[in-house]
Amino acid sequence: MSEKTPIMADGLPQALIHLFDDYEILQWDTADGAEALERAHALVSYGHPGADGALMDRMPNLKVISNHGVGVDHIDVAAATERNVPVGNTPGCLNASTADMTFALLMAAARNIVIGDHFARGPEFTHYDPSLMIGKEVTGSTLGIVGMGRIGREVAKRAAGFDMQVLYHNRSRDEAAEDELGVSYRTLEELLAESDFVALNCPLTPETTGMIGAAELERMKSDAILVNMARGGVVDTDALYDALVNKQIAIAALDVTEPEPLPRGHRLLELDNLVIAPHLGSASDRTRQKMMEMTIENLVAGLAGDPLPYQVRSN
Repeated sequence: MSEKTPIMADGLPQALIHLFDDYEILQWDTADGAEALERAHALVSYGHPGADGALMDRMPNLKVISNHGVGVDHIDVAAATERNVPVGNTPGCLNASTADMTFALLMAAARNIVIGDHFARGPEFTHYDPSLMIGKEVTGSTLGIVGMGRIGREVAKRAAGFDMQVLYHNRSRDEAAEDELGVSYRTLEELLAESDFVALNCPLTPETTGMIGAAELERMKSDAILVNMARGGVVDTDALYDALVNKQIAIAALDVTEPEPLPRGHRLLELDNLVIAPHLGSASDRTRQKMMEMTIENLVAGLAGDPLPYQVRSN
């Protein structure tokens, strides 16, 4: 019986452990971390623990880092490239499910689904009152998408079904998207001021970190809804709290936060005009299965010294 290749992995779900039968799994947070790091030939990032150059330097046998997801802001790709360690991710397969979740949060916030659910289960709901919980009309409203990438394009397609006017902001105009989807480019300032709903679908980069702060939130309409499907760090958490408390914007709907998760008892969690989910953007059955298949494809290729099928390039 051949010896199994040792790899570092974090929090792999029991339902998927069988996919790694050919490997010896060393837990990322194992007590004998130094010995495990020295032995491991790969890193499999499932729950997104940080991987920087210092960690890689403790792994003399490291051949590949395979990330279960598209976002690699928790991995120092440049440091990996300097060490000739390829980094793989899972692009494309989660575009639809993340766009679905963007609209799920948008609709939940607009139509008071969460607080309505709580009220309908509670003792106060004893008769129908048509004046209760009047929500925000989605159909015919203006949606501003920050990040017209693969996911942003899918969000725009869904918005078309609601007859929404779609604005977008990128670092540069995407005329192909404008022609295909009928979307209109705006500066960030213009988009925030004109939109009834603002959907953040951009990656976390040095340029987008803290992009939505106090000044940006003040530019938004007082009845606007902010949906963050990007990363928590794109939004200034303290500024968001102030904007929600002071009714500078109506509601925020978050799939991601900074930090993530928010500490229990965090003041944001006390607000009624906040809808929050535990990072469910890609959490659909078919998408997660495909993500794991791509994660393993990258892992196998990297261990064999072959080009990764889904490699992340350092900027």
